[in-house]
Formats: sequence, structure tokens, C-alpha cells
Amino acid sequence: MRTDALLPRRRDSVACVESAKVAAVVLAGGGGTRFGGVQNKVYMSLGTRRVISWSILAFSRVPEIGQLVLSVRPQDRALVEEIVDRELPDVAVSIVAGGDTRHASEYNALRHLEPAIKAGEVDIVMIHDGARPLIGPSLICRVIEAARAVGGAVPGLPVGDVVEVDADERVRERFDGSTLLRVQTPQAFRAEHLIAAYNAAAAKGFAGTDTASCVEWFGGCAIRHVPGDDRNIKLTYPRDLPVAEQILAASDYFLM
Repeated sequence: MRTDALLPRRRDSVACVESAKVAAVVLAGGGGTRFGGVQNKVYMSLGTRRVISWSILAFSRVPEIGQLVLSVRPQDRALVEEIVDRELPDVAVSIVAGGDTRHASEYNALRHLEPAIKAGEVDIVMIHDGARPLIGPSLICRVIEAARAVGGAVPGLPVGDVVEVDADERVRERFDGSTLLRVQTPQAFRAEHLIAAYNAAAAKGFAGTDTASCVEWFGGCAIRHVPGDDRNIKLTYPRDLPVAEQILAASDYFLM
């Protein structure tokens, strides 16, 4: 398996800003208990590849991404190496051990990248959930551009109508949900803000629910919303896999 830092530039790459100073972290450390299987859902088959391979492939097609880090459970490492060697032989991926929580896995990946961040080799870090396999390169580029402009960026979709209920499940009030979002990944941030936020969180014993929540507490930078994509679904329950299969079959997703 290749472990050099720079990813090969594919002829069908999606153009972004011409530099290779973005690092993408793909999280694959969960147990997938809600999915109902004994194996982590990201290693299940989706079309011609395993779930985890699709998002890695998408990131590899963005020329600005110069480093790609995959965070996995230690017990899954041998399986991951076999998948990457077979399905992504031309993609350079650094595999790091995840932690007991999502936040800990993010922090382990950031500590792996910290020397490159301090050396100025990485100026933006993206964090992506490996259970979202259908991320398109164009959305990746939009998130990068927004993060570079203001400091941080998250994709999201409107939630629609929202109601508040009381203890007896009676509707108390209805809200306009147009300003509320269902947040997706990848989320991206200026690297120096992100590593500073996670170092500060470690000192305080803070663990965020996602990357943006940690930056909101400790990062000191603006976070901009980028319109998400309804095809960028998260595989949470078994019923989600057939939906992903249909999305994959219905569109040439990686031209987006």
C-alpha cells in the first residue's frame, strides 16, 4: 500500500484551487451497532466497492487534497489495508488508529497531521464521516473554498417544518425550519484554528458531537453554511444501504 503524502492526480480530477495543501480525514472507527451487523457498516459492499472506498475515491479526485488520512479501529486495520490495496491501489492513504469516541478519533488524526500543519504544508483540514459514501467532488470543492474564505464551513440541508411538543406529546408551537439545517460532512476548517481548538478541548476534557461543535467552543473562527446534497446520505440503518445503491445506480455521481 502506498503511504507517500501526495495523491496521484487523475486525468478526470475535478478542478479546485491549484495547490495541494488540504488534508482530508475520513472517519471509519465506529462499531455500526445501529446497523445491526457484526461488521462495521463502512466495510460492507456498495456497488463495485466497499462503502469506505467511495468517499476516499471522491477525495482523491480533488487535486487540492494533498494528504488523505483514514481513522480506523485497531482491530480493523488489517481489513482496511486489504481493502485499500485492492480497491484503491493508486491512492495514497495514511491509516491511523481511532479513539473510543468520534472526537477522540478526530483528535488522533489531527495529531498525525500536526507536524505538517506547523510546517505550513496543510492549510485546510476536512473531516468526513466514512458512513457517507456518496460525497461528490464538487461539494468537496465548495466546502474547501468556503473554509478558506471565512475559516470554517459545513454543508447542510434545511430541516423543513419544526414543531415543539410538551411532555404529553401535544404540539405546543410550530416553527419555520428554513433557518435550521441538517448538518452533513465533510466539514472543513483552517488548519491552525482546528488544531488549536482540539488542543484546547483536550486541556478542558471537552468532547464535541462533531467537528464544528468543537470549533464553535474553542476555534475562534467563523463557520459558513454551504448547501449540502440530498444524495450525501449517511448509512445509519440497514434500510439506508438499498437507498445508496439506487442513488449510485441512478447517477454518474463522480462527475458532479
